[in-house]
Amino acid sequence: MSHSRNAQYTSFAKLLHWLIALLMPGILALGFYMQDLPFSPGKLELYSWHKWLGVSVFLLALARIGYRLGHPPPVLPAHMNRLERLAAHGGHLVLYALMLGIPLSGWLMSSAKGVQTVWFGVLPLPDLLARDRALGATLAQIHAYLNFAFLGMLLLHTLAALKHQFIDKDGLLARMLPRCAYAAGKRSPQA
Repeated sequence: MSHSRNAQYTSFAKLLHWLIALLMPGILALGFYMQDLPFSPGKLELYSWHKWLGVSVFLLALARIGYRLGHPPPVLPAHMNRLERLAAHGGHLVLYALMLGIPLSGWLMSSAKGVQTVWFGVLPLPDLLARDRALGATLAQIHAYLNFAFLGMLLLHTLAALKHQFIDKDGLLARMLPRCAYAAGKRSPQA
């Protein structure tokens, strides 16, 4: 399938996608790692980084959603049936909800536990809830469940991209790759 410029996401959309794609799994891994560490200044520092990065993902996700409202994505390939199109759109909606819901649930949890979030140690964010230990514990569970849902959606999203690349061979993955990677992949070896 040939690609025109219109078949590509914009450079800014790609940047937001890949920033979030790198940050979300990293934050998730950090969250799992720091959970079982003994209480120490080092653990508190990791929690601070986890929260800072979570707020950053939340802001990047808001920017991504706002940008997408004004810049619709390229159309899906014509060969995709109605169920595949619904799955693609539904999967993206769930991913957007998780990109917002996971950091927001963490912020709410921190507020309920009485631990203020200070973005990069400079900008104190307002507590969204009054201190409530029981609510904090419930929000911790919600935060964990949302992260497991994200892992499942990330797996499905990755498998769908690989299906399009290697089974359908419709070039869908190339739409989100940086222009230099896409161009390198289109070059044929010279004899």
